[in-house]
Amino acid sequence: MTFANAIHRLHPKKIRVSTVLIYLLLIAIAAYTLFPLAFLFVNSFKGQAAIVSSPLKLPDIWDVAYLENSMKAIHFMSSLGVTAGITLISVFVQVVASSLVAWMMVRNKSKWSFALFMAFTAAMLIPFQSVMYPLISMFDAMKLKNIPGLIIMYGGFGLSISVFLYHGFMKSVPRSIEEAALIDGASVFQIYLYVVMPLLKSTTVTVIILNGMWIWNDYLLPFLVIGNEPVKTLTLELYYAKLTSGQYGNPWEMIFPAVLISIIPIILVFLLLQKYIMKGVTASAVKE
Repeated sequence: MTFANAIHRLHPKKIRVSTVLIYLLLIAIAAYTLFPLAFLFVNSFKGQAAIVSSPLKLPDIWDVAYLENSMKAIHFMSSLGVTAGITLISVFVQVVASSLVAWMMVRNKSKWSFALFMAFTAAMLIPFQSVMYPLISMFDAMKLKNIPGLIIMYGGFGLSISVFLYHGFMKSVPRSIEEAALIDGASVFQIYLYVVMPLLKSTTVTVIILNGMWIWNDYLLPFLVIGNEPVKTLTLELYYAKLTSGQYGNPWEMIFPAVLISIIPIILVFLLLQKYIMKGVTASAVKE
């Protein structure tokens, strides 16, 4: 008989009550977390009057016309392509640059590599607002207030957390594996691509999710950099569609469906890759 079974025999009611309380607490937390999404979904199929008068009531008719109108208002297909392109290229730059930097810092242990790692770690504490205007002015002087400039900014801002995550997990990669590949005639690039990176799958997915969700939903940086460009991201299109709606107050019948269709792609990506997130974060934290 195990200790847990012995305790259960002595206090079965106490254990059942505590288990029920834990489940009730978890259900309450889940309901609190999912309520905004449920609220958004329900009101995406209702008109302005119904949303204002009874925002918590289920729609009498689930009318997809509001979704179709919102897709036209925010130029969904073009803005989706722009947002996806910016996100994919920025995240790719972050993954490649941060993994290479972290790999070199771990394999070349010196006071300079330690100082560089401390600099990346400290950069996570610097708020964007403190460097916002100098950065925009500098990029404007270099004629980079455009989509390529925005991608460069995202690539730089995501390096700190990405290097931190990779650096922690890189320590668990045995040097002997790399040495064996080197003896077999592999180049440095081949060791990185075919030996190191496959071992960092969970950390890479974590970096992709953390940076991808931030870039996809970001409003401030695209507004400052490409606010006047003819092509815009989903968040910018939503902002300008609200301004040009011609409706007094907030056009909720356009805002709710537009927000819903804007977040669906990144939610699907998150659900598909979520099993790697905690694994990657936990592994990086433990190894660090």
